[in-house]
Amino acid sequence: MLTLYISQGQLEKVSGLIQELKKNASPDIVTYNLELAVFASQNNVEAAEKVLLELKKAKLDPDWITFSTLTNIYIKISLQDKANLTLREMEKKISRKARTAYASLISLHANLQNKDEVFRMWKEMKSIFRKVNDTKYSCIISSLLKLDEFGEAMTLFTEWEVVSVTKDTRIANLILVAYINKNEMEKAVDFHNRMMQKGISLSYTTWELLMRGYLKQKEMDRVSKWDPDAKMVREMSHAVENEGDIQVAEQLLVTLRHAKYVNTEIYNALLRTYVNAGKMPMIVAERMKKVNVEMDEETQKLIGITSKMTVTEVPNGVS
Repeated sequence: MLTLYISQGQLEKVSGLIQELKKNASPDIVTYNLELAVFASQNNVEAAEKVLLELKKAKLDPDWITFSTLTNIYIKISLQDKANLTLREMEKKISRKARTAYASLISLHANLQNKDEVFRMWKEMKSIFRKVNDTKYSCIISSLLKLDEFGEAMTLFTEWEVVSVTKDTRIANLILVAYINKNEMEKAVDFHNRMMQKGISLSYTTWELLMRGYLKQKEMDRVSKWDPDAKMVREMSHAVENEGDIQVAEQLLVTLRHAKYVNTEIYNALLRTYVNAGKMPMIVAERMKKVNVEMDEETQKLIGITSKMTVTEVPNGVS
């Protein structure tokens, strides 16, 4: 019940239920950890520290989750010294079987910019567990990127490519985001091509990330230097179309228009996105005419279909 209330954000019910438990029974470490999680979500450090004192009074032994939660609170309110202290206590509580605990340690050390500790814990984890799964590679790669250790992150990504049987696109997307954040769109596109060559299935998120990257580039007045790859534009449009995401579809159209790369098929893809979303776009025919793009039979058909749907407002950036 406590877990359900927390997941639903009904924190006042959690506190009330825990107080009832304390009156009528002796709560276990799991209950105290759930109470800590509530205070962590509220950044209530004083209440969290009181829970730790209650634990000691009740002669209960805090576990690694207890100290992980406390560390998170201290990091969020910039109490780095306290965070480092609880992190050391957390490490003492970890058993050699607790894979999740090692990943948590790595992430917390990265949040505290403890670069050496991140490398140490990764090395220790690999020495203990013969196989490292996707979740752990995701953890170490994202931690290294947080530390601006792009070269090391790329080395581990290459290692993951060799050992992973899943080819989880979420891990590849971490590197893609890093290129985009560094305003290196050419490298982002090259990396996207590498993903496809290596058989990594691209998700909608992948295309959305590339879309955001091109929008960012446009804002920096560099979109005129972009010579869009026709195949990639088709695949991006197809992904957005399948998702029925009209906001992203409109943003993609604006970006392509600024790059002077618009044609009938691109507008048809936009219309198909509106069909999938069950919405009616505004002034498409006028917008096409303004940029000298001809309508074909499919355009006329799609405009007819969408004309029976719910009207949407003219999106921002459309002219």
